[in-house]
Amino acid sequence: MRKSIQTVIILTGALVFLGGCADMSARQQSALSGGAIGAAGGAVIGNQFGNPVTGAIIGGAVGAGTGLLINRHNGAED
Repeated sequence: MRKSIQTVIILTGALVFLGGCADMSARQQSALSGGAIGAAGGAVIGNQFGNPVTGAIIGGAVGAGTGLLINRHNGAED
């Protein structure tokens, strides 16, 4: 029962979070998606070294910066 409640809370939070992305510029969306992908990857790598939270923070920051740079390099407009 507890696991199903946690799942519902996580899914609801994800839907609310994704609904807020509708009015974002292409640059903001690139930074957000890069940050999310980086945080997930950083958490996985950090878990191997015993600290997934630090890995997620570092990965998120690097991913957001990478998303911004890729967006700028591709010439997408705000």
